[in-house]
Amino acid sequence: MTRNAIRLMGEDFEGEVLENEPLSRHTTYRIGGPARLYARVESLHALIAFSEYCVEQGIPWFVLGRGSNLLVSDAGFPGAVIVLGQGFSSCSYDDAAHVFTAGASCPLSRVVHMAYERGRAGMEFAVGTPGSVGGALRMNAGSRHEYIGSRVLSVASYRPGEGLVRHRAADIEWGYRESTLPNDEIMLECELSSFDGDPEMIRARMDNAMSLRRKTQPLAAPSCGSVFKNPKGDSVGRLIENVGLKGARCGGAQISDLHANFIVNCGDARADDVLTLMHRVQDAVAEAYGIELEPEVRFLGFA
Repeated sequence: MTRNAIRLMGEDFEGEVLENEPLSRHTTYRIGGPARLYARVESLHALIAFSEYCVEQGIPWFVLGRGSNLLVSDAGFPGAVIVLGQGFSSCSYDDAAHVFTAGASCPLSRVVHMAYERGRAGMEFAVGTPGSVGGALRMNAGSRHEYIGSRVLSVASYRPGEGLVRHRAADIEWGYRESTLPNDEIMLECELSSFDGDPEMIRARMDNAMSLRRKTQPLAAPSCGSVFKNPKGDSVGRLIENVGLKGARCGGAQISDLHANFIVNCGDARADDVLTLMHRVQDAVAEAYGIELEPEVRFLGFA
């Protein structure tokens, strides 16, 4: 921690607090200016202490997972970014109940592979997903037909200023790339259901899904994943390609030649470059098809 951060949180703080930390170091896009405060917390006590400090001081806060599905402003974020550390990354399996319990900072890929190792089916759709469990819950990771919300039994969260909350499955509504989980709560862990499966079939589904990702998505280039939500019954990639914008470039950002619903960082992209391409796509698709494309990517630090 910096000297100022130690003064703010105390030397016994379980984690670290950095000032003016570039968020380009913490997103899969490799884009983004500095956060006023960047806190990695390793325990619930540290999370409560730091989040309560933000509330008391009127500092806006944002929880960052593994940095996928996020575009950060070039100017950064004039608030606090909270990252849940290893203390929130556990993943366990209850043999009797056939339930996985995963911490919010646990990589979703770890849950997928743990399920495969135990012959449990239902999570194969998420193979190759780069985010954390908490981020997956927030955006209901998956497709219209297979998504993490369908596996959720409960979600534990923390609401700064109020305390711990437990949401049961019946209390949560899941939609395409969204849920009714409150935005003012910090996801801590969840319970996920599973069902019996043949290990060979599970492995085959995982391999097929991963092979398709490698063939159709620019996995080697920095990106946020899919930029726009697919309209019902159609593909954003197809629409963008049809309006002639596949491969279009602005500054260091480019609409991928492999999949038009990905905008990649070619090395020196700025957030403004990405936004320019997004607006160009939205305008062209609206003019050609009358469809208003809705961003899937989340934004941080923009007015």
